[in-house]
Amino acid sequence: MINKSKKNLNKNITSLLNKDYQYGFSTKIEHEVIDKGINTETILLLSNKKKEPFYLLEFRLEAYQQWKKMKEPVWANLKFPEIDYQDIVYYSAPKIQEKVRNINEINPELLLTFKKLGVPLSEQKRVNNLAVDVVFDSISVITTFQQELKKYGIIFCSISEAISSFSKIVQKFLGTIVPIGDNYFSALNSCIFTDGSFCFIPENVKCPLDISTYFRINDKKSGQFERTLIIANKNSSVNYLEGCTAPQYDVNQLHAAIVELITLENAIIKYSTIQNWYSGNKFGIGGIYNFVTKRGLCLGERSQISWTQVETGSSITWKYPSCVLLANYTQGEFYSIALTDYYQQSDTGTKMYHIGKKSKSRIIAKGISAGKSKNSYRGLTNISKKAFNTRSYSQCDSLLIGNSSNANTFPSLIIQNSLIKIEHEAITSQIGEEQIFYFLQRGICLEKAIEIMINGFCQEVFRMLPLEFLAEADKLLNLKLEGSVG
Repeated sequence: MINKSKKNLNKNITSLLNKDYQYGFSTKIEHEVIDKGINTETILLLSNKKKEPFYLLEFRLEAYQQWKKMKEPVWANLKFPEIDYQDIVYYSAPKIQEKVRNINEINPELLLTFKKLGVPLSEQKRVNNLAVDVVFDSISVITTFQQELKKYGIIFCSISEAISSFSKIVQKFLGTIVPIGDNYFSALNSCIFTDGSFCFIPENVKCPLDISTYFRINDKKSGQFERTLIIANKNSSVNYLEGCTAPQYDVNQLHAAIVELITLENAIIKYSTIQNWYSGNKFGIGGIYNFVTKRGLCLGERSQISWTQVETGSSITWKYPSCVLLANYTQGEFYSIALTDYYQQSDTGTKMYHIGKKSKSRIIAKGISAGKSKNSYRGLTNISKKAFNTRSYSQCDSLLIGNSSNANTFPSLIIQNSLIKIEHEAITSQIGEEQIFYFLQRGICLEKAIEIMINGFCQEVFRMLPLEFLAEADKLLNLKLEGSVG
């Protein structure tokens, strides 16, 4: 039974991202920046500013050397102007002396921003059951409920704080599942990443709160390059929620992040995200370029990683949350809704690498294309020679709205042994005149009819969203599709 506190949280979360999409406000806050461009000097300045240990400086410099030798990928089904990486501000932070420890210390202008967004920063009441790390441009400004989580042995803080206070853990796991040279954008992030979240769940602990990170790009000239690292020890579990917004600028901004999830024996990580970066106006001007590498490693037997995402923002999206099922009896899941409208372009999907015996994967991907947008699903299921008795199921459905949108599916199945069971299906459909006529004849208006059909199409993914995001996701999709039909 849904209690009153959860209902109140739904209302808060509904306003969390929608308000910014509707009004696109930008908070005028004085920023401290490192000059545009990326080079060795920039990396040294950044590392020195963050007072990082020497091993991390070496990590950054090695990544920079690899990045210089790499070329930007061109295989994705995306078209956009060439990015000038020397015209980007890689570090931009609101001028505050240091990370604050309670809400009363926050810069009033920052506090006003998060109040408008509906982000729950107060610890006076625990009705939200949510601990939040807030990343504003290049720094984390506050993390709530740290002391309460500490009582359970749980470490939840910014990645910068973890590097300083829990350096050995970070050094052990950073870059283990997303290596420095994995791809062009992961190499870029590895040499210039600024802040993000870190969470370590100790053995035999179920996290009593959902943990969350809220990412906000506010500075017009800067990009955001956060890093998230979550480790679930033996027999532990955690639910992680991610939200993100940016103001409506008429120039493009770059977001290139890395997320690494690691589960040990019998551990579970459920990672949910609603991406609502600014997607550009109806003429395709402005918006975020979102190039993200997210990957999970099921390192211990019977461990599980589940990705659930709703993608509605970004002018360009390049993103493939993936699982490496290394140990036996491991399980990876991917549930996704990708919505594009106007001139948005999205090339997203997932990769499931089956290495352990009797591992399982399940992929449910829903793509919705409207306006003149282009929406592509790109998936890979790779079953190794020794992954005996493995099972994998994929369902990739596309829904077209209007006559000018575009939907594509690019599935890849690599099977290296015969003692497995694998299924794949894909359907492309269109909202037709007959369906709309059926609703209109029963007194249901056009917008409501579209809402009902979209809800039904996405229901299988909606069921996997945490309660905190469910109402928000449904309303966000309907908001984004207003005026797309008719």
